[in-house]
Amino acid sequence: MTTHFTPAAMLERLVAHATVVGTPNGALVDFVADYLEAHGARVQVLPGPEGDRSNLFATIGPEDRRGLILSGHLDVVPAEEPGWQADPFVLRAEAGRLIGRGACDMKGFVAAVLAAVPAMAETQLETPLHIALSYDEEAGCRGVGHMIDRLPELCPPPLGCIVGEPTGLAPVLSHKGKAAVRLVARGIAGHSARPDLGRNAIHALLPALARVAEEAARLTAEGPFDDGFAPPHHTMQVGTMSGGEALNVLPDHAEARIEARVLPGADPLEVLRPVLDLVAATEHVEAEILAAYPPLAQEAEVPLVRLVEGISGNAAQSAVSFGTEAGLFRAAGMPAVLCRAGRHGARPQTRGIHPRKRTRGRARDDPRADPAACRRRRRGAPHAVAARALARIGGQSSPVLGCQVVPSGPLSGARSSSNSYMSGR
Repeated sequence: MTTHFTPAAMLERLVAHATVVGTPNGALVDFVADYLEAHGARVQVLPGPEGDRSNLFATIGPEDRRGLILSGHLDVVPAEEPGWQADPFVLRAEAGRLIGRGACDMKGFVAAVLAAVPAMAETQLETPLHIALSYDEEAGCRGVGHMIDRLPELCPPPLGCIVGEPTGLAPVLSHKGKAAVRLVARGIAGHSARPDLGRNAIHALLPALARVAEEAARLTAEGPFDDGFAPPHHTMQVGTMSGGEALNVLPDHAEARIEARVLPGADPLEVLRPVLDLVAATEHVEAEILAAYPPLAQEAEVPLVRLVEGISGNAAQSAVSFGTEAGLFRAAGMPAVLCRAGRHGARPQTRGIHPRKRTRGRARDDPRADPAACRRRRRGAPHAVAARALARIGGQSSPVLGCQVVPSGPLSGARSSSNSYMSGR
């Protein structure tokens, strides 16, 4: 007998797996794979080069036709904030909300999609749905690229990809790209009374860090500019620094992590080029590229955009300033959009979802979140995107993809009415 879950019950299972970015995710991937296979999905577990974590790709519907990808990630940011009042990896209901690490970012979307799988399996889909779940998205989309590379062997060329990041339940067509780089300086330890006998690694790193600050100021002043983004220009920053053991010891090691976030049409590594060139010309300093993904720039006049506009009931928005794997799917040659309820906020932060009523904006995992902010949350349901997508791809004719439409009733808890719930980050 196969198992059925409500979105909240599925979310409880997902949150219980502490799949912190950069750590193994095998137990969660095995659970999802077993669940999907029990409902007849064709599942491929795709181990990454790290050896201890995997992507997962599943298909429901005919395997010889082009389909749509619903993309999410299984990793979460660490749960080290001091405000947690209970185990962050045990989902709990409090003050009318479901609280747990990853409840919205983005296991809520994944739970909604998975909870709809039994209805997908019972429907004679003419257009297949693919579920693409990746790892280490929180570290710069490092896992999903390996899955995208294997798409030609996994399915016919996809019709498009919907990434379940928070957009106020409107399709978003553009986001910034990003590159993250680690700078490492090697010194020679010694007593600070005799700096002539050693080499200070922190001092060696300073010219590159100064160049980051100079470039950040230049980009702010000179652009290029696009008012669809906030801020409306490329950005660059030093995010972390470390080095040194004591004030009177010459540090023999220092490192910093820097990033650039860029507008569509730019390459984030090229925007970092002035810093990388300086590092290449500096003795005892090296640069390591940690992650990079391109901006998303999706044309509006494509069937996928019209489909998601119809499903969500909202017109497409031009841009958001955060980044996602959508840019990588678009670079692989398929249309890609973002769509999910809720609004994106700075991270790391605490997040939660409301289990019953319509909500606005971002709910926090910490139940002490400002009630007024909660009242301002955006109405909508991220899992309704998956549910209504299924409805649009099922039984009657669809003018967009030549599919059929089935009534949304069989979607059980994944309702598509105005009473749907789940808010995002």
